[in-house]
This record gives sequence, structure tokens and C-alpha cells, in this order.
Amino acid sequence: MAAQDDTATLTRGAKATPSRDDGPHKGKVMQVERADFAELVPEGRQPVQGMEGFDPCYSDIVDYIIRCTHKIWDERDVGLIYTHYTHNIVLYLPTGTIYTREEVVRDTIQRLVSLPERRGMATQVIWSGDDQKGFYTSHLVTGSGRYTQNGHYGPANGRTFVSRTVADCMIHRNKIYREWVVSDQMAIVQQLGLDPRAYADRIAMSKLNQGIRQLDIGETGLMQGQYPPEAEPDLSLASSDLERETLTWLHDVYNRKMFGRIRQVYAPTAMYHGPLMKELYGHASVTHQTIGLVGSLPDALFTAHHVCSTPCIEGGTKVAVRWTLEGHHLGHGILGSLGDPTGKHVRLMGMSHFHYKDGRIVDDWTVYDELSALVQVRLAQLADQPPAALAP
Repeated sequence: MAAQDDTATLTRGAKATPSRDDGPHKGKVMQVERADFAELVPEGRQPVQGMEGFDPCYSDIVDYIIRCTHKIWDERDVGLIYTHYTHNIVLYLPTGTIYTREEVVRDTIQRLVSLPERRGMATQVIWSGDDQKGFYTSHLVTGSGRYTQNGHYGPANGRTFVSRTVADCMIHRNKIYREWVVSDQMAIVQQLGLDPRAYADRIAMSKLNQGIRQLDIGETGLMQGQYPPEAEPDLSLASSDLERETLTWLHDVYNRKMFGRIRQVYAPTAMYHGPLMKELYGHASVTHQTIGLVGSLPDALFTAHHVCSTPCIEGGTKVAVRWTLEGHHLGHGILGSLGDPTGKHVRLMGMSHFHYKDGRIVDDWTVYDELSALVQVRLAQLADQPPAALAP
């Protein structure tokens, strides 16, 4: 009965689209490339992969993640969270963690209050798994809108913004039970004309008042004593040669500091779609951005936490990697809002989507949030101050 109700909710008021299954996706799992939204969420399409336990409106896992995201965020059917998330969902964000479904509902409503005109365009979905063991999806979204209603960013000013978000979800029988979301909040804050440090201070002070203090674990584990970094990465996450190759060069670049590997891995004409909505070209630009990030956290340990890949309808293969970079703010780099080196502990959660063609990367979408790093540094600095200095 619940599944029937969900199907009615999902289709009520929606513009009907042809139910026939033709074109490039005939009999195949959907791909976002080259397809308009109406093609990605057709009504009445028969399942093309096992979807046991899922609402019958979903024909494959890409249809699921695009359709329910659109319904929740763009059509404002926030209540679908109750049927699409488990009660004990764990949702990891760059500045905190959510542990219950009800918190997800509240957080979603608050974000819609602040950005009521935001629209999230599906850019690509990279996935793995099946309906028996569970699915894993990495969903890249390009969001845009205007700040037209007072909310957590402060007084509305009508300014426009564009930013990227990647949401990685673990899904079983129609419900998301674990999720990681990295959104480029610094891009939004800057485009809205806000003071990043003042905004970060407000978040940091709120956390400090809740008794949350930054935990500095000391050495990052990049090296064991006086030994150099490990020569070989842990490849146990990978399930294909290309995934293993991806984890290997990431380890070489970020942990072994072999930045020359970038020239070997990226095509000379590669495009880099980075934080703060950067659009750069060529492996020299990628090298510059990478060295700049490592320069801000020179002792950081790069750890890949998940990797998956799917063939691309445009040719080649797309690989998604969820990672963290954990170290101390000991140098100057592209995390410019942090100012002069503070020595404070920073953990960046990042997502990268790489498009390989003919053995080289032709597109790199990387998302991490510089605002999260600034909040962590400011929280540690505020925690160092005596209580009297923090009194209003």
C-alpha cells in the first residue's frame, strides 16, 4: 500500500512523458549525458535492472536518484524523505553529521527556506551495486538560484548564485541509509556578497556553544616515523583496473607529492571543473590547483573511501571517488580564506568525478568546501581563547 501511495505522490501533478523506451537508453540503465530531464524520468518505463523493494515508478537506480531528488528539492515534496530514508539515516556533511530522518526533514526545510528559488540540475550519476546487496550512487548536481528570502545566510539580497554539490548515497529497497553530501558553500557565500570569515565565525561560535571543539589527532599518518610515505596505495576498494589506476595516481600525487603524474594522467586539453565554480583547461591548470591545495595542508594524508565507475554514453568511462584530505594548516595555498598558516587541524571531505577517454582524463569535476576548512580553523582558534574573551 505504501508503494502505491508513493507512486501516486511522485506522479501527481507531474507533466506526463512518453512511456515508450526508445533512444540511447533503450533497455539500459539511464545516463544523464545528452538526455533532457523528461527523458531521464519517463512515466511507465519498464524496469531495466532488478529493483526489488523499490517503488514501481523507478525503472533503474539512476531514475531513482534523479527522480526522488527532483521531487524532494524542486517540487518541494519534502515528505518523501519519510519513505526514501531510513529512520536512522547517517548523513555526513563537511561541517557536521545528521543522525536521524527527522533531522534530515528539518535540514531540508531550512535550506528551502533560505534558497526558495534554487534548482538542482542533475549533471551525472556514477553508480555500482544491485538491488540485493544494495546500490551506491554518486550524484553530481549543479545548483542555481537567487537569495530571495531571509534565512541562515542573513537578510535576503536577491543575488544569484551557481554552485556544485555531490551526494553519495547507499541505498537498499527504496531507502537511503547512509549519505555523504559535499556542497560548495564558499562559492555561494562569495556570490551572495557575504563576508566568509564573519559567516564562518557565526557557525564556529554556534558549535563552540554546543560544547563542540575541534579534535587534533596530531600527526596525520602520512609517514611512519622517519620513513617516507607508503609507496603503494590500498587498492582493496577498487573493482576494475581503471579504478585501481585511479587510486594509484591519486596516492602518488597527494601522498607521495609526485605532481608530475598529472601530466601523464590528464589529456593536454582536459577541463577542470573545480571549487568556487572554477573552469580551467589543461593539465598545467590541474597541477597548479593540486599543488595549491596541498600547499595549504602540506602534511595532509589523502585517503580514498569509495570508488566506483560506469561506462559513459559519450565514450570512455566515468570514475567517482569519495575522499578526505586531513592535515594541518601549515602553509600558503589556494585555501586563501584561511589567511596566514595557523597550524590548526583541518579535514576536507571531497568528491571527484573523472571522465577517462582513450586512457586519459578529459574532464575532472572536484568538489570540496573551503568554508568548512575556515570554520574548522576558526573553531580551533576560538577554543584557544579564554572564556572572558568570548563573552558578548
